[in-house]
Amino acid sequence: MKDSHLRSVIKGITWRMIGTADTILLSYIFTGNIGTALKIGFIELFTKIVLYYLHERIWMVFHIGQIAQTETVSDQDNMPSKIFRDKHWRSLVKGMSWRFFGTMDTIIISIFVTHQLSKAFAIGFTEVFTKVGLYYLHERMWLKIKWGRK
Repeated sequence: MKDSHLRSVIKGITWRMIGTADTILLSYIFTGNIGTALKIGFIELFTKIVLYYLHERIWMVFHIGQIAQTETVSDQDNMPSKIFRDKHWRSLVKGMSWRFFGTMDTIIISIFVTHQLSKAFAIGFTEVFTKVGLYYLHERMWLKIKWGRK
């Protein structure tokens, strides 16, 4: 099974809502300025949707951590199809790979907005911990949603 492009976009938007809220909160905690926190969150809203979409499409190419199964899919010809089911650890590794790129993006944006390396790195490295857990939960939720799968 493959995800449609629209599914990847919608999945990216739902994740970005969660991720941006987390970044705004962390940015506020480390800067003490809601305006700065909102700027960082607003910029990354756009950069990370693009990055997340590309990340999703790349992970669809690799079947690491997936179980291949042959299954009859309800389509017009009822022919058996090869589908891949994700193992739990794949979601964790996928989340870690996304977090690497996401953290680099957050740090760069935070440097640009705050002009302070220490605050930028504090925001970026703290979100490693918050976002890996949040991403894992988001990923597992989307595995239960069948919409947008071919």
